[in-house]
Amino acid sequence: MKNTAKGFATRAIHHAYDPLDNDGALTPPLHLTSTFAFESAEAGGEMFAGEREGYIYSRISNPTNALLEQRIASLEGAEAGLALSSGMGAITSTLWTLLAPGDEVIVDKTLYGCTFAYMNHGLTKFGITITHLDLTDPDNLSAAISDKTKIVYFETPANPNMRLVDIAAISAIAHKAHATVVVDNTYATPYLTRPIELGADLVVHSATKYLGGHGDVVAGLVAGSLEKITEIRLFGMKDMTGAVMAPFNAMLILRGLKTLALRMERHCASALVVAKWLEAQPSVSHVSFPGLESFAQKDLAEKQMALSGAMIAFEMRDGLGAGRDFMNRLKMIPRAVSLGDAETLIQHPASMTHSTYTPEERAEHMISDGLIRLSVGLEDVDDILADLEQAMPHKTQKAAQ
Repeated sequence: MKNTAKGFATRAIHHAYDPLDNDGALTPPLHLTSTFAFESAEAGGEMFAGEREGYIYSRISNPTNALLEQRIASLEGAEAGLALSSGMGAITSTLWTLLAPGDEVIVDKTLYGCTFAYMNHGLTKFGITITHLDLTDPDNLSAAISDKTKIVYFETPANPNMRLVDIAAISAIAHKAHATVVVDNTYATPYLTRPIELGADLVVHSATKYLGGHGDVVAGLVAGSLEKITEIRLFGMKDMTGAVMAPFNAMLILRGLKTLALRMERHCASALVVAKWLEAQPSVSHVSFPGLESFAQKDLAEKQMALSGAMIAFEMRDGLGAGRDFMNRLKMIPRAVSLGDAETLIQHPASMTHSTYTPEERAEHMISDGLIRLSVGLEDVDDILADLEQAMPHKTQKAAQ
């Protein structure tokens, strides 16, 4: 079914699948099998030798996973995709493939907590140098990059403080030094930002988040060139991590992709309303959201994001204690990690998702102890605001304390 020229939502629903090739089944079949039969011993040998296409074993590839991989590649503007068991599975499988002892990875100042731990507590044990730079200023990369730099890695927006990195500018500098650019696109999704089209080499996702969209699956994805994705599949995933996505999980992500465009429109529209409301609250000292006029990198947000996203970082004027009290008074909004679900979720990064940092590291990497992360969901925005309003510390509540 030739649909590569179709729109984003159309490709998310139809790309690489024709019901008439599958007994008319409108929904793609779920292939719950660990292994595959060969038509002959010779055919099996040819597949193992890489001389013939086909399915061998679901730790390497599976028809359900393959459809998901083709879809994410199409949506990201990449040649190929790879489905993995989690976002960390996607990151670790990718980096184990590309790195060797003596190499350097240049990363932005701010990373998701488990990514930070893998880089600084894991890779460094194997002779790999991790260098943190403020990549919001491309000149910092120009000054630091060398022939030992094999990967430049960043998130944009960054989890949890919403800092943006100029993908095109950083990619141009990295490529002059023959380094590979890897971008975590979990926050933005390909509906808002397509890093490969801006010059990046590989995109990683926690598909658990917006791509799945329903909080019922843990999954990861990588997209990039066919050559690099094949290397990651046959070495990083197959041999180093075994981080294989279950076909049932691939089916759930495929289902999520069908509504991604619609959901992102709603997420983003509601988040803008919520961010403006938070910014107007006397008890809130700071709000970081790409759609606000006060956002320091608003020009860059408008340049590389189709919409402003649905993640908000903010701080209470009276500090961490006030923030915890505020979260504890919420009635509808759960205190829970993860993001991109139908439900609005709130959490405290310093004690939760980014607790892998020491207090000193959090200060160095721009993650304040009072920061609160809000993932705006799909509820009626008036109901989200009502819950935030009743939990917000007002003068009467302060007097009672």
